[in-house]
Amino acid sequence: MTLNGTASSTSQTGIVDPNHAALPVNQFDSAANIAPPSAKPLVVTFSNLAKKLETYLSPADMKRILEAFRFADEKHLGQIRKSGEPYISHPLAVAEICAGWKLDAQAVMAALLHDVVEDQGVTLDELIERFGAPVAAMVDGLSKLEKLQFKTHVDAQGENFRKMLLAMARDVRVILIKLADRLHNMRTLDVMNRSKQFRIASETMEVYVPIAHRLGINNLYREMQDLAFHRLYPYRYEVLSKAIQASRGNRRVLLGKVHDSVSTALEKNGIHAEIYGREKTLYGIYRKMRSQNLSFSQVLDIYGFRIVVETLPQCYMALGVLHALYKPIPGKVQDYIAMPKLNSYQSLHTTLIGPYGAPVEFQIRTPEMHHVAETGVAAHWLYKSENETLTDLQKHSLGWLQSLLDIQQQTGNSAEFFEHIKVDLFPDSVYVFTPKSKIIALPRQATALDFAYNIHTDVGDHTASVKINNSSVPLRTELQNGDIVEIITSPNAHPTPKWLEFVRTGKARSCIRSYLRSVNQSDSIKLGKRLLQQAFKSQHLNEAEIPQAVFDKLLYETGSKSLDDIYIDIGVGKRLAALVARRVVGLIDEVNRKKGMSTAEEEPQKVEPVLIYGSEGINVQLATCCLPIPGDSIIGELNMTRGLVVHNAECQQAKKLMAKEPEKWINVDWGEDLGNRSFDCYLRVLVHEEKGVLARVTSEISGANANITAVSMEAQGEFTMFKFTIQVENRVHLANLIRRVRHVPSVRKIGRDNI
Repeated sequence: MTLNGTASSTSQTGIVDPNHAALPVNQFDSAANIAPPSAKPLVVTFSNLAKKLETYLSPADMKRILEAFRFADEKHLGQIRKSGEPYISHPLAVAEICAGWKLDAQAVMAALLHDVVEDQGVTLDELIERFGAPVAAMVDGLSKLEKLQFKTHVDAQGENFRKMLLAMARDVRVILIKLADRLHNMRTLDVMNRSKQFRIASETMEVYVPIAHRLGINNLYREMQDLAFHRLYPYRYEVLSKAIQASRGNRRVLLGKVHDSVSTALEKNGIHAEIYGREKTLYGIYRKMRSQNLSFSQVLDIYGFRIVVETLPQCYMALGVLHALYKPIPGKVQDYIAMPKLNSYQSLHTTLIGPYGAPVEFQIRTPEMHHVAETGVAAHWLYKSENETLTDLQKHSLGWLQSLLDIQQQTGNSAEFFEHIKVDLFPDSVYVFTPKSKIIALPRQATALDFAYNIHTDVGDHTASVKINNSSVPLRTELQNGDIVEIITSPNAHPTPKWLEFVRTGKARSCIRSYLRSVNQSDSIKLGKRLLQQAFKSQHLNEAEIPQAVFDKLLYETGSKSLDDIYIDIGVGKRLAALVARRVVGLIDEVNRKKGMSTAEEEPQKVEPVLIYGSEGINVQLATCCLPIPGDSIIGELNMTRGLVVHNAECQQAKKLMAKEPEKWINVDWGEDLGNRSFDCYLRVLVHEEKGVLARVTSEISGANANITAVSMEAQGEFTMFKFTIQVENRVHLANLIRRVRHVPSVRKIGRDNI
């Protein structure tokens, strides 16, 4: 069966009528979506998609896809894109991208239908009845949550991604269709206004480019990266593009000479290879210029070569031939075959000094490696039956998806979830070994504790100590390539808030926060209730007089089971008490309007400060940038991830943050009964360099009954700056200590640091 006759039928608004007659745009009277009268009728055809599909799908599959196209075309009837094209052109283009990856019929159908639920009100039940449950599930996973209201764009973005993730974990085709959707949107972004272009390009660079890289779809990754770069920095893009154009002619002779000499050398050694010249992406060149502070003329390795050989042993043979032909640059040889990247990318990389002293980069791989490198997980999408064996790429992808599922299950807030997953989207990797020689890949700068959580959540939660290369090291130690890491656990070991300061992976952060929340709920409830009561006072509200109907509505809107859930969210910084109080005011107005009552605005009452005692646990933290102590004037920041963070009122960092987001700051003060607690404090002491001066200074600090927890020193000519972290009870205690240290003859200056 061929579909050429049917496939070539066209539609000017997108619809294919029963007689395949094209209907002009101006016959439709949907005022919101029709093209202007001056617009030229635009033709959308199924034939291009059909040509791609016929190469690998059966006639039966083709028939089902055509049915999906007609359904989508009918539902998008009269809907026009900003470019003036019929809206159906977008899902059709997305389906063509998916067909280029040779996705199956269900995925192509979902691509054609991916906007009918969101834009046209088609129900999932209708999709299930007409096209089957798998297609409907994919479309549901792709549909945004536009009907729900979110406080911020970050919340909406995080919630959309969370929903897509759940569908993606069941069927990775969801993310492949979403990536195709984003790619076509980026290709047609020029019709949007500048602010929307910037927002969409930023989101693409921040989320979708790393996802494509993480899934190993390098051709998509490179194109989306350059498209986003073009929209984010149009002037820089144009300047670089012109510079590349100008340099191509100058380097053509060099590249031709390298190509011919490499081809000849490989043939002499019995290695049949395909050699491709390649060019760095514009964004890759720009990133290198920025990171290494180079001008364009200093970026020499703009061009390189990809060598595809027939077998794996020939990869290493070809590397030897290249190193005999040209001198390799030390430290620029990387074996991603023996140790694949997190996205299963495999190749040998080497950079050689070519003719005229110009560095030239080579990538050596087999055809199978090349296929995976270019199309990644799209080459083997993950919906096999249980009896089929998973490839290494599938195992890596499934492992990553499972880790994201673990994170979302332990994270109650969309913005926090989004923050966690972004950490894991940038897989610049470090490779370490378990004691049994299993290779574990982690993001660069990952610590020993990240390794423990990568093994298992229970291992991480009960990590007592760690050995790297048979030597005991702190949990915060950053891992290096080749390290052998051994985790020692104890049932008495548990996560602490300090762990959050040095873990790098999203899984570790979410697991630690989940544990801390579970064991500190009572503290969170108390703090959250106190903060909400204060916010009610500022709105001149008496909690006892608020109708129960208002609280019921608040619980429904926030998805909370009880007020305690809201108190916990406020106590750990996931919700702002001021915003909750303002919403309560709005709900009271709604209830009163229904009853025919009016509410008069009154002046807010003077707000009493929240009292700080230094023993509140993780829900109240003293800011490490300024380390306030009792007696200091203090202010409090409601932080999304750390609860209430207390700063010294003179802290410069706090002043900058307050100028950006004043609504997150509240009045705080020290409680009266602080007991004999000690508080960390930074102290700077400038001394004239003399023998034994450090001993004399530390002696005076100890004599003032203060504990030294850290010390560092920095030479400044004939002087030395000592930086201490000390523990004192309050400002009076600190003042007495400073007076004692000043009496040391070598001391020139002394004072608090970082204020």
